Formats: sequence, C-alpha cells, structure tokens
Amino acid sequence: MDANVFDRIEKKYLISESQKKHIISIIKLHMKKSKYYKSEVFNLYFDTDQFDLISQSIDWGDFKHKLRARSYSGYDRVFLEIKTKVRGSDVNPGYKRRAMITHSEFKDLSNKKQTLLEIMHRRDSSSRDLQIAREVDYLISEFNLRPKILVLYHRESYSGEDDLRITFDERLRYRADNLCFVKKKHDKMYFKGGQNIIMEIKSQTPFPLWLSRALSENKIFPQRFSKIGKVYEQLIKETNV
Repeated sequence: MDANVFDRIEKKYLISESQKKHIISIIKLHMKKSKYYKSEVFNLYFDTDQFDLISQSIDWGDFKHKLRARSYSGYDRVFLEIKTKVRGSDVNPGYKRRAMITHSEFKDLSNKKQTLLEIMHRRDSSSRDLQIAREVDYLISEFNLRPKILVLYHRESYSGEDDLRITFDERLRYRADNLCFVKKKHDKMYFKGGQNIIMEIKSQTPFPLWLSRALSENKIFPQRFSKIGKVYEQLIKETNV
C-alpha cells in the first residue's frame, strides 16, 4: 500500500483510566509498542469562516471530508491530510490521503506564498503525491479554506499483525487563536473527568478474536466521537455564554 494513502476500518471508544489499564494488559500479550510509542499530536483543521466542513462532519450525511495539518512535537514534519468517510460502509468507512512538508513550507502554504503542488514539484515526488497535492490545493482554493481550530493531545500507540493499530489519546486540548504547532498556557482542556481517554482501533481486516473478547469483557463499546466536532460544539457553547 502507498505509505501516504490509508484505507481501513476505524472505530473509536471513550474509556476510563481503569478500562485502559485492563485493555493494555491484554494488548501487551499480542501487540508491540509502535516505533513512535508516545507522542504529542497537533491537528490544525482547515475550514471556511462559516465552519462548513465541521458542520458537515457533525451532521454526518452520506459523505464527509476534512482537511487538516498534523504535526508531532519535536519533528520538522507537517502532514497535509484529507480524510474522507462514507456513511453506511463497514468495509471502507475511512480513507485518508496525505502529503508531507516541513514547517517552513507549511508557513508559506498558509500565507499563500506557495501552493502545495508547487512545493511537491520541487521534490522527487511520485505521481500519487502530486495528485494528493492537487486535491489539497483544490479544496483550499475552491472553498476558501484556512486554519481555524487547533486540537492537541498526547498519544500512546501499539502495533500488531495485519496492520492492526491501537492508539490512546489523552489530555485533549484546543484553541481557536494563535494557531501554531506549540503548546500555549491558555489551551483549554476538553474533558472534565470520567471517560476521558479516546481509544481508536484501526485495521484493514476484522478485529482478531482476542481483541473482540477483551472489549466485550471490559464493557467497551464503539462510539461516534469526532475530536474536531466535539471541540467545535464546545467553542459554540463558549461563544453563546
């Protein structure tokens, strides 16, 4: 599979700290810590001034897509990602395409000094990478998208056979100003306690029996949870207070 194209089953679960401890004790018997086991993730979401893409994601029609820039603390890499989902498809609910650039190149892109296609053309980019760049540039230009909300969190990840991947996202925070890939003192916490950990399971094949059994025994069930959707709803509440 192309390293910058992902086509897989994705399910999310909201769990407590005690549930995480139980599930990890089982995961460690079947999976290994990922290469980048612990990381701090920064997701900068693009949208219109009316937040049309996020509203579409919350309404969850037949089709939705997101454009975001993802960066990991300590690395000079920014991934421009287009995420697409189709309602009612258990075989292919998640499809992601991405292109990687540096922070300096992303700044030029954000300031409209260069298009992503121009940046990728300067490299020995594959035809697939150039096509992804065209898609990103089209979305930005056609819908007048710009960075609107930053969502950040700590991630712990495990990898298994058949491209099975399980991640735990904690300390979900956000802000809608000063949109750079660094932490700020005024970042707001989303969760206030309880089930405050987002576990996500990603796989290209049905979940193995040991994992399905572990989820059932620990009363862990899939839920619809969009980080950017929930943060947007929280921002709307704060604005209306």
